[in-house]
Amino acid sequence: MGLEISRPLGVGGISSNIYINRNRYNTGFGQNSVSDTFERQSVERYTTEAAINRMINSNPKIKKIVKNFNPQMQLNIQELKELLNKHASDTQKIAKGIAENLPFSLRNKVDLKAIDDAAYLHDIGKVLIPENILNKAAKLDENEIKIMHTHSQLGYEMLKTTDISPVTLNLVRNHHQNAKKTGYPWVGNDFNADLNLQILSASDKYSALTENRVYKEAMSPKQALTIIYQDVKEGKLHPFIFKALVNHVNNNTLSKVS
Repeated sequence: MGLEISRPLGVGGISSNIYINRNRYNTGFGQNSVSDTFERQSVERYTTEAAINRMINSNPKIKKIVKNFNPQMQLNIQELKELLNKHASDTQKIAKGIAENLPFSLRNKVDLKAIDDAAYLHDIGKVLIPENILNKAAKLDENEIKIMHTHSQLGYEMLKTTDISPVTLNLVRNHHQNAKKTGYPWVGNDFNADLNLQILSASDKYSALTENRVYKEAMSPKQALTIIYQDVKEGKLHPFIFKALVNHVNNNTLSKVS
């Protein structure tokens, strides 16, 4: 496959000794550059109940999306706060760790601000997903899965009524997509799972796998990385990003021990 792991995720730690065949994985990531250095405003301003109601009222498409499962537009504000405090915060830290462990040539192409903002906001659409689906302590049925999958589009539709950057908007919309275009929501032939999106997607997935949730127990870092490595083998995730994630996990584990 052009990607080899010594003692792959074996006993005694997670190896980051990854060989990458650059000819096989000579995949472009687009030309996104680091965003400007002006002082940023906190994106927390988009997550208050008042701000969410303004966004919903500014875009009629949102009501059309939820009309069959949340016609009263009930907001799960408490659920959103919990997501922001734990999962969103973890996703931000992991994304930063991946970026810091990339080769210098790729690190220069990372839009840190856009990724950080999107990592915080990527699940904001879940504020409109019914609580009985979000916190179901069992496997979702087919219809419930379809409803859950609307959260990324809902987040996009909400935030596009604001002044948030187009790069961040697209990251929020497509954080469950991948380089093979097998995720959701639907994307066209011109879709490119660029560097920023793959960092966010990998960070979100690792955070979710290693968290306790009502329907599952937390996985170990080794278990989570084994699953994400499968995405590399299937061409959904670039090996450079996986290697950076492994390095971040190893560094973070060592710092906790010391």
